[in-house]
Amino acid sequence: MAQSVEPAQSVEPVESIHRAAVLHGPKDVRVEDRPVPEPGPGQVLVAVRAVGLCGSDLHYYAHGENGPNVLRQPTVLGHEPAGVVVGHGAGVDDLPHGTAVAIEPAHPCGTCALCRAGRYNLCPKGTCFGSPPTDGALAEYVCVPRDFVHPLPASTDVRLGALIEPLAVAVHAVRRAALAPGQRVLVTGAGPIGVLVAQVAAAVGARSVTVSDVAAERREFAARLGLHTVDAAGLVPDPERAHALASPNGYDALFDCSGVGPALVSGIRALRPGGTAVVVGNPSRPLTELPLAWMQRQELSLVTSFRYGAGDFAAAAALAGRVQLAELVTSAFPLERAAEALEVALTDPSQMKVLVEPAREA
Repeated sequence: MAQSVEPAQSVEPVESIHRAAVLHGPKDVRVEDRPVPEPGPGQVLVAVRAVGLCGSDLHYYAHGENGPNVLRQPTVLGHEPAGVVVGHGAGVDDLPHGTAVAIEPAHPCGTCALCRAGRYNLCPKGTCFGSPPTDGALAEYVCVPRDFVHPLPASTDVRLGALIEPLAVAVHAVRRAALAPGQRVLVTGAGPIGVLVAQVAAAVGARSVTVSDVAAERREFAARLGLHTVDAAGLVPDPERAHALASPNGYDALFDCSGVGPALVSGIRALRPGGTAVVVGNPSRPLTELPLAWMQRQELSLVTSFRYGAGDFAAAAALAGRVQLAELVTSAFPLERAAEALEVALTDPSQMKVLVEPAREA
């Protein structure tokens, strides 16, 4: 007699308790036991396989704050997660148990004018994983609204799904530039975001992509991925020609992923007349002096880019097989060593993307 089989969506993890890495204060990370969350209506439960560490995680870890947001209660960090679906709330029946997914961590209100216009990355009421007081994904399990989990291509290692979030940042930035096929692109800053922006620009048809950085190690890393690189010091304009017209042979688009004011300015100076500059990296200083009068004379467009909007995350997941992701992973740590992972990412300039791998294998 054939045995009955439970439908996939009813499968739940055996564990009732899971582990989470909780930040209690600067450089005070404790791995603690917590009840496994239960998915509510419209949610899925994901067993987290990998979480990428980002600059904001490092700010919270090192200083207990990131810009205006301050750690005021113990919080789980991590907003670049991927994993497998292991449970479902009511109303979710389209993601089978075991589906590998990338998790979109920023969740808007869904009702304000910006959300309705598809610009939910600008929602003033939204929350984001790992942004205190909202817990993040440095844990074995997380519950996520169905609309914010994105199935990975079958050929993509679920661990690499942790890079879909920064890849979505790159997709959004390239879309903000309205980049056209055949254009010449300059990317300032050869960190993970810069390298991903360069790859996305190439994927959408840029004729050439150049990546600059002051650090030789970063340039060498980008070169190993097949990207053309230059020393950022060579982009510094001649002060005696500060008022000269932009070269017609300059770049069509600049993506500043460095967050450094002088790099942004030197990149802008390298544009052709009518070119576009996109600010992607978070500026290290709140105020950056720009040559606005000169930019106006060249009729340059200055665009800013923040996170990702409607469709960007799904596009990044679909693009995963066309860009080099595995090469960006330079270290991986189990959840028990989350504090060490954060310290390494904070202090070792040779690292590109450090992963924490929380989930116990089923």
